[in-house]
Amino acid sequence: MPMTTRYRQLITRPQIAVMVGAYDALSAHLIEQAGFDLAFVHDFGVSAGMLGMPDMGLVTLTEMTSAIANVVKAVDIPVVADGGCGFGNALNTFRTVREYEAAGAAGINLEDQVYPKRCGHLAGKQVVEPGEMLDKLQAAIDARRDPDFVITARVDSLAIHGLDDAIRRANLYARAGADMIFVEAPTSVEEVGRIINEVEAPSWVNLVEGGKTPLIPIPELQDMGAALVDYGPLVLFAASAAIRRALAVLKRDGTTEGHLSELMAFSELNQLNGIDRYRAMEARYGVNAAKRETEPA
Repeated sequence: MPMTTRYRQLITRPQIAVMVGAYDALSAHLIEQAGFDLAFVHDFGVSAGMLGMPDMGLVTLTEMTSAIANVVKAVDIPVVADGGCGFGNALNTFRTVREYEAAGAAGINLEDQVYPKRCGHLAGKQVVEPGEMLDKLQAAIDARRDPDFVITARVDSLAIHGLDDAIRRANLYARAGADMIFVEAPTSVEEVGRIINEVEAPSWVNLVEGGKTPLIPIPELQDMGAALVDYGPLVLFAASAAIRRALAVLKRDGTTEGHLSELMAFSELNQLNGIDRYRAMEARYGVNAAKRETEPA
């Protein structure tokens, strides 16, 4: 089954879909190994992980597409891709959808911020007029080749114009053909509930640890009727904290001997990255077999 179809099925079934953010192929491996059905390549993670920069519109289409392609090749679950503002106008949006679909993404989210955009939980956002976003959505719909490729419209106007405006925009985008709606950064359970109940399309809920939206438990979101919940920066936050702790131990103690229980083992990381498969390929293709000295496998 194509990954686009799998993604579409996940967001239209009665059970809520849970998606976790991946910022590189290794984090995607871990998400898949943990049993999650979806990985999300988001510009917050790519900006931080690849560039060491904040999510303020600094990552390029080429960089995002490269990250998406690497994650898609690493896992056997659908990969959803953050399209930001489409990297420009409607023509840029058309190209973004074509590039993401060619890279293997199962879907894209596109937002109504002014380009260059910024993280939806940062202050200082600006939004375009709804008509400009509708043009971008039409370009995205025209650009997709696979009809199951999921196009999500993200609404960022709540912090600027209030919840009523955000819901009005959401319904305009849904009527224009968006498959799912993502209203960014509601600040209460009540606001999340209104969005789910009043928007005329499946709802994507974004939860960011330390962000503006309360961390509503998945079962509660399920009962509220959300189609999808994503934990975008979770893995990035967890990895960054673990790396900082390990480096502090090395700096303090001059050795990592007392920290080994907190680290993934060398052998486990190799297994995660598929070393058995590559060892089998070595044997099949005669790699290292022709009159070469080598250490035992």
